[in-house]
Amino acid sequence: MQTSSLLRTLFEYKAWANGDLLAAVGALSEPSLADARRDAIRILTHVLVVDLIFQANMQCHPHSYTALNRRNKPDLDALKEEVRALDRWYLGYVESLDEIALKEVVDFIFVDGSPGRMSRAEMLLHVAIHGNYHRGAVGRILSQASVPLPRDTLTVFLHPREPGA
Repeated sequence: MQTSSLLRTLFEYKAWANGDLLAAVGALSEPSLADARRDAIRILTHVLVVDLIFQANMQCHPHSYTALNRRNKPDLDALKEEVRALDRWYLGYVESLDEIALKEVVDFIFVDGSPGRMSRAEMLLHVAIHGNYHRGAVGRILSQASVPLPRDTLTVFLHPREPGA
């Protein structure tokens, strides 16, 4: 499997898993679950910010972030819209890159001011893995609140698409 094909699958999976998880966070609506909802939104906003930072890095554009989260967290509906839009951007971006562009190394500055240097493929892999890690943390919050968890594993995502695999 080529890198571009693998990354396309990972970002299709990421968008699918984000949609299911954000819908599940909506079940944290009882007043007694306000802290759980706030924590889930805080974590998912952090993922969004990191995704936005790497979006800028891959395009060789500066970004305005000086921290890995926002002071003011969006409400859940606004977060869903931002995540959906960014997931669409990443899918389109991955589709636009050939193997040569994926290998291109880009210099950038991390939020802490230290220099960074990664290939576009490495940055995309980081974005995919980073989001997956934090979706797991939100899953734990949902579980502790007795909210049914989305079946958001890669195998569940792939099975309907490739039932013989």
